[in-house]
Amino acid sequence: MRPAAPDDARGSGPNGLPDNTFPALDGVRHRDVRLPGLRMHVAEAGHGEPVVLLHGFPQHWWEWRGVVPGLAEHYRVICPDLRGAGWTDAPPIGYTRAQLLADVEALLDALELDRVCLIAHDWGALLGYELCLSAPHRVRKQISLGVPHPFIRFDPRLLPTIARHGWFQPVIAAPFLGPFLLGRGRQRLTYHLLRGFTTDRNAWSERDVELFAGRLREPARAQAASALYRCFIMRQAARIMTGAYRHTRLATPTRVLVGAEDPIVRKEFLGGFEGHTDDFGVEFVDGASHFLVDERPDVVLERALAFFAAA
Repeated sequence: MRPAAPDDARGSGPNGLPDNTFPALDGVRHRDVRLPGLRMHVAEAGHGEPVVLLHGFPQHWWEWRGVVPGLAEHYRVICPDLRGAGWTDAPPIGYTRAQLLADVEALLDALELDRVCLIAHDWGALLGYELCLSAPHRVRKQISLGVPHPFIRFDPRLLPTIARHGWFQPVIAAPFLGPFLLGRGRQRLTYHLLRGFTTDRNAWSERDVELFAGRLREPARAQAASALYRCFIMRQAARIMTGAYRHTRLATPTRVLVGAEDPIVRKEFLGGFEGHTDDFGVEFVDGASHFLVDERPDVVLERALAFFAAA
């Protein structure tokens, strides 16, 4: 494991990716953590009980900029860039459910963290559920953002919504086409993903959008994003919809926050968790769509502090 680097350090990997300066956030420390076959960039702040934040797509650790300072007043906040994202290595392989989960567990081992609290968004939340189900002793409590639970029962009424709002998933997953649309030219698909699933576009500054879109201009990262959709996100969605989790039980106390204006995750389709969980709750957040922590960091922070502090 490398020693922590200063906030303005430059991250680079063995993939020929160019150096880039980390965006500055008060109190944040940066380091590279050497995992089996992967160099993972981690941003950290604060001290105390560890809280791990797993970002979504097309984002990286900067997604958490609005909640890190408040969380760091009470906890040790750990924001990894997951495989292929941000300033972590972007190898051409390893975007399967098993390997992505192994990356997270290896990170906890490398940081000597036996048990953590977890906040996860989007595909990071899919990964968070996998961690809680496969290694429940490692997560004390979790908050899932934008992903309700893996026990959803398939309903044919979901198909028009998925087709209308989720058309981009097979496009991203397509070899050659997905990486090209994400990282080349005017990056209209990337900008659509960021701005098209928010209630208030003012939640994004131009700098924020550039920090996310800019990373995908590196060919290795655009290819990694396509592999992520092809090998994990779409396969995981299929597993959920075909009932792969119908005989599993979630022991980790869990709270789900969903944007009230999220076009895909609707209230009428969120049942099915009854009988699978011990401590579970869902809340719809006004004034937000898919990118909850960007649009309503105040709500995410308030709910996290209250939930993690409760006995």
